[in-house]
Amino acid sequence: MTDVLAIVGGYLLGSLPFGYWVPRLVRGEDIRTKGSGNVGASNVFRVYGPSLGLPVALLDIAKGFAAASLGLWLGGALVGVLAAAAAMAGHARPVFLGFQKGGKMAATAGGATFALAPLVAVICVPLWLVVFAVTRFASVATIVTAVVLGALVIVLDYPWPIVVFGVAGAIAVIAAHHQNIRRLAAGTEHRFELRRPRRASG
Repeated sequence: MTDVLAIVGGYLLGSLPFGYWVPRLVRGEDIRTKGSGNVGASNVFRVYGPSLGLPVALLDIAKGFAAASLGLWLGGALVGVLAAAAAMAGHARPVFLGFQKGGKMAATAGGATFALAPLVAVICVPLWLVVFAVTRFASVATIVTAVVLGALVIVLDYPWPIVVFGVAGAIAVIAAHHQNIRRLAAGTEHRFELRRPRRASG
């Protein structure tokens, strides 16, 4: 029974749509009508900059970490993985938005990795930052990091539930970025500007 509660709790944690709530509360705007229309930290960052994008990213990471930690505490590695997977599903199809399209799961998966495979997470965070700084494509940084994460859980010989989570999670994150991959191939993917342009005076 506690295993089921952990998984349901993971889904509900993942369903918390911070990418929708934060812009709604602070700006009174619906992020689904802005930018790519995606309810995730990358789109919030793209539209509003780091003042809203960074808090949303941290909150999405925190809910993945909380879900996986809850599962680990209640039932060990397998339940931790199932709760983390449920959180990712909740982020993608949040009950609090009527199961409409949510985010692409990357930040939530990253938070879960901090709980399930902390060494892998410590390696992947700077990797994401370096790839993003070099390319200025959040999608490229996320896809590269997902591939490395899936490889590392195998190389570092984590328990099989965590290996399955790492590999399956990487595949899910990459699949969620299929439109980004198409735009990258077409040369139309959005490249982040590290400095927001100044508004013209007068």
